[in-house]
Amino acid sequence: MARISGVDLPREKRVEIALTYIYGIGRASSNKILDKAEVNPDTRVKDLTDDEVAKISKVIDDTMMVEGDLRRDVALNIKKLQ
Repeated sequence: MARISGVDLPREKRVEIALTYIYGIGRASSNKILDKAEVNPDTRVKDLTDDEVAKISKVIDDTMMVEGDLRRDVALNIKKLQ
């Protein structure tokens, strides 16, 4: 099972769909990430190489705020509004 941004991606799903399991990544973002990482969106997670997982992780880390950081930012913004 591939682990990206602290999330275990489901092995049987296509990478395009599996990335949406990460908080802050939807279908559109998933496709942009895969384009930048030069990974085929139709590839199953179980078939990803370590290099492809590393490329995807690097693109996510460099360009997006996801998971804990995003949750913290959203919670802080909500507190500011109250």
